[in-house]
Amino acid sequence: MKSASLELAVGAFLLAAMAGLLFLAIKVSGLSSDSHHASYRLYAHFQNVAGLTVRARVTMSGVPIGRVTAISLDPKTLTARVDMDIYKEDNQISTDSVASILTSGLLGDKYIGIVPGADSSNLKDGDEIKQTQSSLVLEDLIGKFLFNKATSAPATPAATGKSAGF
Repeated sequence: MKSASLELAVGAFLLAAMAGLLFLAIKVSGLSSDSHHASYRLYAHFQNVAGLTVRARVTMSGVPIGRVTAISLDPKTLTARVDMDIYKEDNQISTDSVASILTSGLLGDKYIGIVPGADSSNLKDGDEIKQTQSSLVLEDLIGKFLFNKATSAPATPAATGKSAGF
């Protein structure tokens, strides 16, 4: 009798632990539903969205105000179109705001940061954020740095007009 109640207690503990791990995994992954937020749709065009994913957060002043819902290639402009759902309570995004693709940490996730503008009129459902700043690609920066170092020839004493001092 004693071993049956002990086995039942251990089983209940394991079920509670697995439920807790599942809850934490959903919260950390960002898969939790934002259905309790009423939202409206905005979109923006970027030259490069490297690393940005669907469900990435959209922030203003560091505060989450929405999620990325779709990323597609615009066939007319050949730029990346990013659709965002912005929470209805955060409807003060002015028409001259700037959307940038940012990185959290050195090698962290990409997200969209919106810097508010000063215009008195606000964006409405279906409007486009006109001013954007694309993703910074670390490989491109390293390549440019290495290319600049390789093409700049070291100064020789003959080129500078100075003697070698022998």
